[in-house]
Amino acid sequence: MEQHIALIKKVNATSAVKSVLDVADNLQLSLGPEPTAEEIGLSSGEPQHSVPILGNEDLKQMLESNKDSAKLDAMKRIVGMISAGKNASELFPAVVKNVASKNLEIKKLVYVYLVRYAEEQQDLALLSIATFQRGLKDPNQLIRASALRVLSSIRVPIIVPIMMLAIKEAAADLSPYVRKTAAHAIQKLYSLDPEQKDMLIEIIEKLLKDKSTLVAGSVVMAFEEVCPDRNDLIHKNYRKLCNLLVDVEEWGQVVIIHMLTRYARTQFVSPWTQDETEDGTANNFYDSDEEDEKPSDLRKPYTMDPDHRLLLRNTKPLLQSRNAAVVMAVAQLYWHLAPKSEIITIAKSLVRLLRSYREVQYIVLQNIATMSIQRKGLFEPFLKSFYVRSTDPTMIKTLKLEILTNLANEANISTLLREFQTYVKSQDKQFAAATIQAIGRCATYISAVTDTCLNGLVYLLSNRDDVVVAESVVVIKNLLQTQPSQHGEIIKHMAKLLDKITVPMARASILWLIGEYCERVPKIAPDVLRKMAKSFTNEDDLVRLQTLNLAAKLYLTNSKQTKLLTQYILNLGKYDQNYDIRDRTRFVKQLIIPNEKSGALSKYAKRIFLAQKPAPVLESPFKDRDRFQLGTLSHTLNAKASGYLELSDWPEVAPDPSVRNVEVIEPATTWTTSVGKPKKEKNTSDKFYSSDEEDKESAASSDEESGSEEDSDDQEDSSSEESEESSSSEEDKSSNEKYPTKGKKSKPDSDSEDEKNGNAVQSEVSSTSSSSGSSESEEDSESEPEAPRIATKAKKTESKPSKQKEPSRKQVVTLLDLDDFNNESTTVALPKPAILSPSLISDLHGLSLSTPSPVINVCMSSFFPTKAHELLHRMSGKGLSAHYNFPRQPCIFGAQMVSVQITFNNSSDKKVEDIHIEEKKSDLKMHLFSPVDSLEPEGSITVSMGIDFCDSTQTASFQLCTKEDKFSVKIQPPPGELLLPVTMSEMDFKKEQAFTAA
Repeated sequence: MEQHIALIKKVNATSAVKSVLDVADNLQLSLGPEPTAEEIGLSSGEPQHSVPILGNEDLKQMLESNKDSAKLDAMKRIVGMISAGKNASELFPAVVKNVASKNLEIKKLVYVYLVRYAEEQQDLALLSIATFQRGLKDPNQLIRASALRVLSSIRVPIIVPIMMLAIKEAAADLSPYVRKTAAHAIQKLYSLDPEQKDMLIEIIEKLLKDKSTLVAGSVVMAFEEVCPDRNDLIHKNYRKLCNLLVDVEEWGQVVIIHMLTRYARTQFVSPWTQDETEDGTANNFYDSDEEDEKPSDLRKPYTMDPDHRLLLRNTKPLLQSRNAAVVMAVAQLYWHLAPKSEIITIAKSLVRLLRSYREVQYIVLQNIATMSIQRKGLFEPFLKSFYVRSTDPTMIKTLKLEILTNLANEANISTLLREFQTYVKSQDKQFAAATIQAIGRCATYISAVTDTCLNGLVYLLSNRDDVVVAESVVVIKNLLQTQPSQHGEIIKHMAKLLDKITVPMARASILWLIGEYCERVPKIAPDVLRKMAKSFTNEDDLVRLQTLNLAAKLYLTNSKQTKLLTQYILNLGKYDQNYDIRDRTRFVKQLIIPNEKSGALSKYAKRIFLAQKPAPVLESPFKDRDRFQLGTLSHTLNAKASGYLELSDWPEVAPDPSVRNVEVIEPATTWTTSVGKPKKEKNTSDKFYSSDEEDKESAASSDEESGSEEDSDDQEDSSSEESEESSSSEEDKSSNEKYPTKGKKSKPDSDSEDEKNGNAVQSEVSSTSSSSGSSESEEDSESEPEAPRIATKAKKTESKPSKQKEPSRKQVVTLLDLDDFNNESTTVALPKPAILSPSLISDLHGLSLSTPSPVINVCMSSFFPTKAHELLHRMSGKGLSAHYNFPRQPCIFGAQMVSVQITFNNSSDKKVEDIHIEEKKSDLKMHLFSPVDSLEPEGSITVSMGIDFCDSTQTASFQLCTKEDKFSVKIQPPPGELLLPVTMSEMDFKKEQAFTAA
């Protein structure tokens, strides 16, 4: 019984082991490609012994399923395969069937797949071209863009007209993303059919006018690809591109900066001519009489073009970008365009990039190496940043070593040589050899350390490393050519090392030195030749050639001792396997050993072989790279790459700068011309407000420059906030103090004065004369950032009212002509103090208009900003867009209100009716504009309204309504728009300045 039980246990154990082995076999088989759930039959409940589905059949079945969830899962897996680098082209027929799917997510993934494989499967893609054309009309912007992207990826010439039509429609699309895709498609269509260039240039010209930052980079890239020489397309958009640059995506910033660099080199004169003029003046110090006779135009100082300055100013903030390509692009722009005194700003940003990845370091260091040759002082403060680290790869070490060598001078050479001593001991043999070459270059450039470097290199000859010794020999050979008479002992020492050195280049260098200066070592040279004759057949080709040269030179200088050796070596070379050595041997033999067949050339053999050789010039390998634009592939490769566009030379005379002027049609032009005319004569007397900065940036801040008012608004905001702080601190004082604001102190004065004076003309005179007591400080423009207009005491308002009387009347007449205002609100009520007596007013009426007097007066703003703030976007407004701006005019609806102009644009294809405001959401007092009955397609209209912001920056919220829709909008004023502009004399300004300081 016990034996039977034991037998059963053995059988069970054997079966258990067998099952374990079977499981192990299955595990080994599963190490192949991982099967899907469908292949092993788990998802459908099939038994494991069923045949698995091979290939991508499961994905095809899922794509043909009726369930969107299965299709979506299949498309996600297919896109995942593509991202992993796997080939999914065989699924193209199954995928393209789903291009018309109603599911948005599936359609997006299908388009992603088609963009990848449409070029490979062109025939199948053409079958679905009707679906792609329908996708161009899809309400979703992503579908429209994807459809255009797929259409442009089908590289078949027959559909070029369809692609052109699609690009034209997409270029006018309301979505900036679709317009961006259209710019990308331009390049594809141009590469497919270059004959379409003229039509594509028209589309590029249209897209260049686009104000969207999303489109800017893509259209400039298309411009660079299709017509990079058409600078006339850039003229009108130059300032816009400069101002949009900060907000463009990083890829677009790089493209635009490179394009603007080439553009600037053709449109502006060189900013470096001033340095050359100064140098010329210093050299011709004693030629003053001759210079006086020269025309003054030749000595005219350099003045930078405002557009040139605009480019430099707007790109400078990008040096702080997190993207290394953007920083490198700005750096090359400054290097090629900026005055030499301003280039130093790029050094710190480039050094910052050295903390990035090694690939970024490699490119940046290459550009720094080129810069450091011409401008050593640029990177000298950052010398320690270029010290080599043990973790740096060889390519980075070599570049840093090159830069350190370029920056070497008498002041820092001792520090660098100590650093080089450490580098020579590096385990990286290539880097150690480069260090020895750097020491040789330093010894050549700086004569004070030549002997020190030479002694150090001789010491390295005893190094155990063959590479170090060989490189030292080569460098010593180059150094000895500069002073051969003083270093005979070094030549003897190197001759003794010939037996130990095995590197061919080093042995050849020693043989060349002994042969060149054989007269200085007459005893050693024949013995060296004897040793080389023994090992001639075993030497490298380079060494054998130098042995032939040594034999020829010794035969000419010491034929008694070396004649037989020379003949022996010539016989060996005559039958050498290398044809170069055989040719050299025949040439040398005929030249040095005359016979009957020898020509007249053998007479000059000694002069030929022993001629004085010039010392080699050790130059940086980056010396000739400055012919390429920094930051380009051509500069990195040191060879002209395909598509490289060369920088043109600076023009001697700058082209006409007016081509960059853009006519901006402002809604407030009537206001500006009618009210501002009397002030033009006064502006000539206010020149003391101007400064050097104004002269430099006057054109950059002109009304014709689109977008440059952003800087002006920032300055106005900052200075206006300071004025408001001063106003709040003096609010409890009387009306003859400084900084009263619009709404708080002017109202009672205005009411009391209106009660005293019944007619409107006298009210205008009184309000004008009282402007000094109720005005605000506000900057006029960007060109006068440091000249705030500060109101002074009311005692100084003696003669100004009569002078302002007529302009004020003109202002009222102009305002009455506007149709948007109600008849009952046409009188301008400016703030007035109640401190002037009737007799004083009569005296003021009798004053002459031309009598100058130190007064402060409320005036019309001399600068009307062209910047408009967005109130309603055209996408949100279903084709209706609205922008508002502050015309800086006295509001005719009330003294406490701020005038606001709103411009409506209808970009839809249908008429917009009954535009009005209702449902005010804030407690602010508003005077609404008259309803607009209708606005035609592509039409525009400007209306005015008044808002009392209660001397605060709180938001005015309301609903902008049409006949069919309602849109919630809001207006928030900058602090500077809540102030009144004033004028004052220079004397009063200085008094107020002193009073404020006290």
